[in-house]
Amino acid sequence: MMIAVVEGAATSTVRHPTLKGWKLLLVQPIDLAGKPDGDPQLVIDKLGAGHGIKVLISNDGRGTREMVGSDVTPLRWSVIGLVD
Repeated sequence: MMIAVVEGAATSTVRHPTLKGWKLLLVQPIDLAGKPDGDPQLVIDKLGAGHGIKVLISNDGRGTREMVGSDVTPLRWSVIGLVD
């Protein structure tokens, strides 16, 4: 799990079938001081996070597969919480 800041939404005209209907976000992981910590990640979001919001993300591929209901989804990262 990591804390990240939402940088924006990702749009596409063609998506993997398991990602249809899911909101895709581009997030930047941050450290405790709020500085960038690693590469930006593409995540799915079911909580409705928007630009500039701090979120808790997980790279638990199994959890993401269960969330989308498929064992063949190409996405690994998901938003699992909003940070106050």
